Amino acid sequence: MGDNNGYRLSHAQKRCSEDAGGRHDDGRRRAPPSRMRACAECKKHKIRCEPVVGKSKCAKCIRSGVECVPYNLNQRFLEEDASWKANATVKLSQLRSAVQLLLRHSNLPDLEHASSPVLSSRNWSPSASVVSDQNMVVAPLMDMSRGSTAELEDSGLATVPMDSLYDLMRIRTLSSDNRHGSSLASPKEDFIAQGRVSLKEAEELFGRFMKDIRLYLWAGILFPYKSLEAVRGNSSLLTAAMLTIAALHTPGGDEALQKCYNIFVSLAYNTCLSRPQNLDDIRAQALAAFYLSNLSWKLSGLAVRSAVELNVHQSFQKLMRGHDDQRDNVRLWYALYVCEHQCSIAYGRPATIHEDAAIKNIEQFLDSPHIKPEDVRLCAQVSLFRILTEAYNTFGSDPDHALTEADLHQLHFFNVAIEQWRPAWESRSADSRGIGSYPSKGVVLYYHFARVHLNSLALRALPLPNPGALEALSYDRREAAKIAISAATSTLVLIFEEPDLRSAMPAVPVFTHTMVAFCATFLLKIVKTWGHLAPGHQSPMMVNSDSNNIPLDLNVPQILALARRSADFLAKVAENVNEKHLTSHIVQGINDLLDGLDVIDTPGSANTFEIDGLSEIDTLHSHTSGSAASEVAFGTNDLEHFGFGFDENFLKQVSYTNLDFWETPSY
Repeated sequence: MGDNNGYRLSHAQKRCSEDAGGRHDDGRRRAPPSRMRACAECKKHKIRCEPVVGKSKCAKCIRSGVECVPYNLNQRFLEEDASWKANATVKLSQLRSAVQLLLRHSNLPDLEHASSPVLSSRNWSPSASVVSDQNMVVAPLMDMSRGSTAELEDSGLATVPMDSLYDLMRIRTLSSDNRHGSSLASPKEDFIAQGRVSLKEAEELFGRFMKDIRLYLWAGILFPYKSLEAVRGNSSLLTAAMLTIAALHTPGGDEALQKCYNIFVSLAYNTCLSRPQNLDDIRAQALAAFYLSNLSWKLSGLAVRSAVELNVHQSFQKLMRGHDDQRDNVRLWYALYVCEHQCSIAYGRPATIHEDAAIKNIEQFLDSPHIKPEDVRLCAQVSLFRILTEAYNTFGSDPDHALTEADLHQLHFFNVAIEQWRPAWESRSADSRGIGSYPSKGVVLYYHFARVHLNSLALRALPLPNPGALEALSYDRREAAKIAISAATSTLVLIFEEPDLRSAMPAVPVFTHTMVAFCATFLLKIVKTWGHLAPGHQSPMMVNSDSNNIPLDLNVPQILALARRSADFLAKVAENVNEKHLTSHIVQGINDLLDGLDVIDTPGSANTFEIDGLSEIDTLHSHTSGSAASEVAFGTNDLEHFGFGFDENFLKQVSYTNLDFWETPSY
C-alpha cells in the first residue's frame, strides 16, 4: 500500500515537472496536448476519436461520410465570437472616421463635443475642435508582401535603383514596373447603386456634361466614354468627377452639387496614398483640376505623379517605336502637361513636368493619319505653355523682384515667340462641330492671355508712382506695359465680339475665367495707379492719349466701359451655372474694385463706347486719391502681383465667398 502511494506521488511529481518545464526528464520537448475533443459521432458510439493530419474530420467521420461536429461547441463559439469582435472593431473605427468626415464637411462639432453637454452646436466653431487619435482615418495595413523569387532569374540589368532593391527583396510595393491595372469599379456596387445619387439624377447630369462641357476640353481626351454605364464600369472616381463638374454648371443644383462633391472628395482622399488603379482615375484627377478651383493645384500634382507611376511619361517613346496603342496615353500626358502648367502659371509656382521627348517632339506626334482636330488644339496649348514656362524659369515669380533692363531685352524674345505661335496654330485649328470657331478663336484668346501675362512683368515691384514716374520709365519698360494694356483690352473686346467665345464661357476651365478676371483687374489697377498722373492734372483720372508726354496711352473711358461690360457679361454667364461657380464671385470682385475707386459724377464727361454693335454711355468719374475705400480695394502696392501668380489677392477675394462646403476636411 505504501509502495502504491509512493508510486502515485512520484508519478504526480514527474507530471508536474513536465508541465512546468514543457520537457521530459531526458531534455526532449514533449508534444503539446491535443486540443481536439471527441466529436459528437465518436461520443455517441463511445469510441476513440482519431484526428487525421491535414483533415478537418476524424477517421470515423471520414469513413462514415458524416459531418464531424465537435461535441463541445463552446470552443467554436468562442473562436467565432473573437473573430467577429475583431472585424467589428475595424468596422466601427471606419464608421467613426466616416462620421467624423461628414461632421467636418457640415461644420458640426466632433463626436466627443456633440455628446458633451458642455459644448452645444450653437457655440461651437471649427477652431474649437480638438484633434485626437480617435479622429484619425483608419489606415490599411502596411503592404510588405513579397513576390516570387523565381522572377529574379529572368530579370534584366536594373537601370533604376528601386528596381535593384525590388529584385533583392521582392516586395511588391517597391516595384516601379507598374502595369495599367484593370478597373475595380462595378456599376452594381458604386455610389449610384447605393442610392447616394439617384440614377435619374446621374443621367441628367451626364447628359449636361456631354452636351455642354465635354467638347470644350479637347472633345473627350479626359473623358473617352459615351454612356454613363461605361464610365461607371471603369472608374467610380471619374464618374464622381464628371457628375460634380456637371452639377457645378447646373443652375440651382445646390443639393446635387453638394452630394457629388462630397463623394468625389471622399474618393479622392482614398486615392492620395494608394497606388493608381487605372488611367481613368488619373483622368478624373485632371478633369477635376481643370474645373474645381479650390482643388486644382492639389489634384494636378496628384494626377501627374499617378501618371508617372504608371509610366505614362514613357508612352511617346513607345509610340515612336510603333506601338499605336500608346497614342491615347500620349494624349493624356499632353493634357496633364497643360493642366499642371496652367496651375503653375496661375499660382506662380514651379511645375513638375519638364520638357521631355514628348513635349519637344509635338510635330512627330501630329505627323500621323490618326490625328484628330482635338489633338491640334491640345498640342497648340502645349506649345504655348512651353514658352510661358521658359519665361517663368527666366524671370521667376518673386513679387519683390523688378525686371532689369537686361530682363526687358530678354522679354522681347518671348514676345516674338508668342507672335510666331499665333499664326502657326490659328490656321491649323479648324472649326469643329458643336463648338463652331472656338478652336481658332481660342488660339487668339490665349495669344492675348500670354501677352498680357508676360508683359505685365515689366511693371512688377515698381515703387509707387509720382508725377515724374512716367518719364522715369525706360523705353523698353513702357513698350512692354503698353503691350500688356493693349492685350488686356483686346482680350475683353474679343470675348464680346465673338459669339462662339461668348457661348463657350460657361463651359471653359477655371484658367480661362482666371485670365479674364486678371485682365479686368489689371486694367483697373493701371487706371487707379497711373491714371491721375496726367500733365497739368486737368482731371485726376483723365489721360489725354494724344499727348506725346504720356507714355502709357491710357484710354480711361474705354477701360471703365470694358470693366463694366465684363462684369455685366460675366453676370449673364453666372446665370447659366451654379452659384458656387467662380464666375459669380469674379463679377462681385470686379464690381467691388470699381466701387473702390470712390468715384463721383463729372458733368460734361460722357463718352460713348461701342462693343458688338451696342452703344454704352459711360460717365467718366474723378478719382479721389486719398480715399480709404480705394486703399482697401486695391492695397498699398497695386503693381506687386503683376505677372506670374496673377493677382492672387484678387482671386482669394472672389474665389471662396460663401463656399462653405468647398472647404475640404482635414485630418
